[in-house]
Amino acid sequence: MSLISQNGGAKLRLTEDGKEEEEVKNGGVGKGSLVAVKKKRKRERRETDEMEIQREKEEVSKLEDALFGSIHSQIRFGNVDVGEDDEGRGEDDSTLFFSDRSANSVMSVYEEDGVLDLVDEAGRGKERKPVWEDEEEKQVPVNIAKVNRVRKLRKEEGESVIDGAEYVARLRAQHVKLNPGTEWAKLDSKPHSCSSGDEGSDEEKGAMVAREYRDVVEFDDILRSNEDLVTKSSVKLLPGLLEYSRMVDANVEDPSSGPICSVQFHRNGQLLLAAGLDRRLRFFQIDGKRNTKIQSIFIDDCPVRKASFLPDGSQVIISGRRKFFYSFDLVKAKVDKIGPLVGREEKSLESFEISPDSSTIAFIGNEGYILLVSTKTKELIGTLKMNGTARSLAFADNGRHLLSSGGDGHVYHWDLRTRTCFHKGVDEGCLTGTALCTSPVGNMFAAGSDSGIVNVYNRDEFIGGKKKPLKTIENLTTRVNFMEFNNDAQILAVCSSMKKNSLKLVHVPSFTVFSNWPPTNRSLGYPTSLDFSPGGGFMAFGNAAGKVMLYKLHHYQHA
Repeated sequence: MSLISQNGGAKLRLTEDGKEEEEVKNGGVGKGSLVAVKKKRKRERRETDEMEIQREKEEVSKLEDALFGSIHSQIRFGNVDVGEDDEGRGEDDSTLFFSDRSANSVMSVYEEDGVLDLVDEAGRGKERKPVWEDEEEKQVPVNIAKVNRVRKLRKEEGESVIDGAEYVARLRAQHVKLNPGTEWAKLDSKPHSCSSGDEGSDEEKGAMVAREYRDVVEFDDILRSNEDLVTKSSVKLLPGLLEYSRMVDANVEDPSSGPICSVQFHRNGQLLLAAGLDRRLRFFQIDGKRNTKIQSIFIDDCPVRKASFLPDGSQVIISGRRKFFYSFDLVKAKVDKIGPLVGREEKSLESFEISPDSSTIAFIGNEGYILLVSTKTKELIGTLKMNGTARSLAFADNGRHLLSSGGDGHVYHWDLRTRTCFHKGVDEGCLTGTALCTSPVGNMFAAGSDSGIVNVYNRDEFIGGKKKPLKTIENLTTRVNFMEFNNDAQILAVCSSMKKNSLKLVHVPSFTVFSNWPPTNRSLGYPTSLDFSPGGGFMAFGNAAGKVMLYKLHHYQHA
């Protein structure tokens, strides 16, 4: 047997890297040779990985230098390195400092005229003065050397204490310096020059280019108001189905322990009053989610039968089955007791109406009398006399006319300027009138009776002699206690307190009742009062259980 075949030795071969590597043939290599080969390969892989990592670091450094500047290079001031000796630094100290030219030449950091000026058409400066100034604030001493953030406001190194006016002026100037603003937003900016070719092309196309902003001063008052600059055109409400959703009860934070007799929205659409026989007057801020309670007033000697805002929103008139009434001033939060009225013997002033111009309160008196009281002096200024008993009142023509109805089944029209009745007409099919309301838009009025019949009339035609109503609504079977038009007179609400769920909503243009109201799966109780928000978005009504239910009408965008 040949010894060469038994001891197959290892041969040397060249690798791709140009290095010699032992090649094992026929498994004849010893254990020591295999270990040496593995260590060598591991060392080569480690060196290759280190080179790759170093190459990636260099690429990241180059990318950072390209984006953010030479942040890895040595810090230099001018042409002098930090590492140079003191002789090199002392040759040229000007390179260590620079001047800040970011602020314009009109205003510097320490100028006191840092208030924005308006320029009129003649080029004269017009300074906008603040609405209110605190005189004591100008005299308050401020130490600007104590706090690091305001040390930059010093004019001199040793300056420390300045007065409040100087401190405010320097803060304003510093703000203008740091925030110079854009050129196009400045009121006194000059128009940019345009070539004649561009102007000609614009003129040919009929385009108008805004070049100056001097007219902004004229519209300054518009920007100080929170009213809508653009309002949507009114869209007609369709009959049939009414889109609505139930919201959280308006008085959920403080329910009444007795029946709710009055519910009314303030003219701002956010404040709602609720009053009832528990002798409390409550105010809520209506948002549909929380309906936060704002205030509650307890009237000790008068269960509230009716409470109503003055149309100007300054006061609330409160009355009950008493010979006096109350006035609550919303601004002063003061309650005044008024009455009894001079020369009158009425023991109850529980029913009244307020004129749209907030000048007159009309109370229903005894034996067909209507008592007119001034809202300013709270004194009796006149009386009107019907043939029968007076049951309901309603104002028209911005408070110049008054409508009344009662026990004789007639509707009276009164001229409050002369305090005379200029028309008297029969309400068709009515024996005793119990409710009246007039539309805020148009000349319609509705008259309800004790039999549940509601007649809708055109007021001009009714005065002219046409006794036939536009529509007779027969959806109620008990006495009509309350009626109300919404803000655009497209919805008429009629309700009766004698029967459960006896609240109907009428689509006025078609004189049809909405078929999906009242809700079939929810009980409304015995409704006692109702009101729409000024924008028509909310409808609130109280019931005998002490709840004020709130619904959102989706057709209307604003409350």
